[in-house]
Amino acid sequence: MANGLLPDIRHTGVFNAPIDKVWKAVATSDGLAAWFMPNDFEPVVGHEFHLNAGPYGMSPCKVTEIDPPHRLSFDWGKDWQLTFELKDMDGKTEVTIIHSGWSEDTVTEFGQPHTIIRGNMDKGWEGLHRKLGTFVEG
Repeated sequence: MANGLLPDIRHTGVFNAPIDKVWKAVATSDGLAAWFMPNDFEPVVGHEFHLNAGPYGMSPCKVTEIDPPHRLSFDWGKDWQLTFELKDMDGKTEVTIIHSGWSEDTVTEFGQPHTIIRGNMDKGWEGLHRKLGTFVEG
């Protein structure tokens, strides 16, 4: 482990929706667009795509792992990795979102120190986790 690593952002919760429905919400372009950001994602390892981060522009990503319907990971921007872990809970689904790649001596492409942006992103993911739940339970 390198020095100065900050903890991953992790949000876990159980949604009242079957795993296949939740998988479609995190592992399809339309699903991600509905609760996260517009994108040209495809569920193929090695696929390069962009998240449309609004005022921050187009954010380059690359799919690194796909294990339907349980796990999806992709690199996001120059530093980060996003992972969705799904667990079947008898018709409900436990969903963990992990945003990793935080370092106290790194700044984002937009010149913001990870130490500062991580707190904002943590709050953001808390809200997005709820938004995903509302979407799949709707």
